[in-house]
Amino acid sequence: MYQYVLKLHILLGKKSRNEVKEVEEEDEEEDEEALPHSEFLDIFEEGLARLVQDPLLCDLPIQVTLEEVNSQVALEYGQAMTVRVCKADGEVMPIVVVQNAMVLDLKKAIQRFMELKQQREGGVKHVSWRYVWRTFHLVFQGEKLDDDKMKLKDYGIRNRDEVTFMKRLRKK
Repeated sequence: MYQYVLKLHILLGKKSRNEVKEVEEEDEEEDEEALPHSEFLDIFEEGLARLVQDPLLCDLPIQVTLEEVNSQVALEYGQAMTVRVCKADGEVMPIVVVQNAMVLDLKKAIQRFMELKQQREGGVKHVSWRYVWRTFHLVFQGEKLDDDKMKLKDYGIRNRDEVTFMKRLRKK
């Protein structure tokens, strides 16, 4: 664990690589002397807060996950795109998916986005996504995204395009 903290210190510029090598050698000898969990968390959260202040990562929340950081980096390198999902209440969810994502990947990314949002806000603990996808569907420029295996590009969806989250009409 201590090695991860040291690597975080390198990223933040607090320690040089030579200092880290010396500490790693000492760490191998004295592996039993590890930081207490609470101290490790404090150092990690401090470093994470500094990283999130970076212009590239400033859009991310303080309680950022590795998945969110990787998504932001993929966006910067052009390996991913943001699909803006509009809900009926006017809320817009910026969902990040890889460039060659399928509709199913977008649905999973929406699920993950909502789960993280609920965890951070202390909302509903469980959502039945099977029910959600039976009751709602995604629409892009009037066309329903019915085929989960079809690529978003095949529907014409590009970076920063808007997809609407709509309630299905019941057939009688």
